[in-house]
Amino acid sequence: MELFRSLLFVPGNRSDMLEKASTANTDILVPDMEDSVPDNEKSNARSLISEKLSTLSGKNQSIVPRVNALDTGLIFDDISAVVSSKTYGISVGKIESSWDIKEISKILSQIESEKSVEDGKTKIIAWIESASAIVNVSSIASASSRMLGIAFGGEDYTNDMGIQRSDTGIEILYPRSVVAIAAKAAGITAIDTPYVNFRDNDGLEQEIKSVLPLGFKAKFAIHPGQLESINNLFSPSQEAIEYAKKVIEVFEEAEKNGSGATSLDGKMIDVPVVKRARNLLELANKMSQS
Repeated sequence: MELFRSLLFVPGNRSDMLEKASTANTDILVPDMEDSVPDNEKSNARSLISEKLSTLSGKNQSIVPRVNALDTGLIFDDISAVVSSKTYGISVGKIESSWDIKEISKILSQIESEKSVEDGKTKIIAWIESASAIVNVSSIASASSRMLGIAFGGEDYTNDMGIQRSDTGIEILYPRSVVAIAAKAAGITAIDTPYVNFRDNDGLEQEIKSVLPLGFKAKFAIHPGQLESINNLFSPSQEAIEYAKKVIEVFEEAEKNGSGATSLDGKMIDVPVVKRARNLLELANKMSQS
């Protein structure tokens, strides 16, 4: 699984915003050609993103433009404009089944060949945004070796279901859980829906803390001001790192004494707990090197 925590949307038709976003502290920059761009600006966004790929890719970010959905008639031109040696992947909305992913992969292979880009280089982040997509999410997640992650889209999902978003998020708990499980089973990253109230940092942090236990590893941002919280909370805290070291230390001491379990701060420490601690330290080490 490839490591990333934050993905920042930027309207692809706004040159000024693309330039500002190029210095943002995001793991993945997502120049957008879909929802944030009006229909009469789609062509302009496509051209502008293509023009600025060299500049954007020179920063410490991976570039994953969001293209228009497969059924719009725009996706081929979108992909043609952005596939290059500098583009890490594409993000595609309104995915309904594994067939969609396979069709998109065929388009990518054709354009990679035309542009002398290594076949399979361009990754895919698929948006899970409907009841049908939730039903098919496991096959979507494993549909192609190009799959980088699956992203849950809360707004479109609730629209599809004919239900309202709530402050508690109870209405999207089940689909979020399904997305996270499918991503883990496929060995890719589960990415959470954006928090749309970008001025409410406390609400953002509360939402992140609610999806971390479900297995989400990253989150989309719609404003640079959200990135610090996303990056911090999707990274192991120093407190968690120190506790993990203690867990391993007391367990290894117990093993020397012939015991397969011990305790720390009144809690049992056995093999699964130690495995979790080692995984956390491995993650922290990888993040420190990236």
